Amino acid sequence: TNFKMTIKSNESLSMAEVTEYVDKESETMKFIKKFTKTTPKESKDMRKKLENLGLMKIKQEHASKIIDILPENQEDLNKIFMGVSLDEDESKRILDTVKEFK
Repeated sequence: TNFKMTIKSNESLSMAEVTEYVDKESETMKFIKKFTKTTPKESKDMRKKLENLGLMKIKQEHASKIIDILPENQEDLNKIFMGVSLDEDESKRILDTVKEFK
């Protein structure tokens, strides 16, 4: 078989969001399910809330990792935001948003 794929966009997604594009019976899906902590809907809702915080430091990639990891503290956030320093207020706002989805 000749399989051809077209890339329509290039954006960072959380693992839960990826499940909407993967065959539900595939090995990839089974693997993803082992590590996802949120549903696709929860992931989209969390991404929207993170974007609505209006923090310029949160890039798409950061939001995806926040959704995947669900950081609990500043140390967890620092692992996601390597090379970016968040002030106390920014960190609190992000962590408070994550808590809404736990």
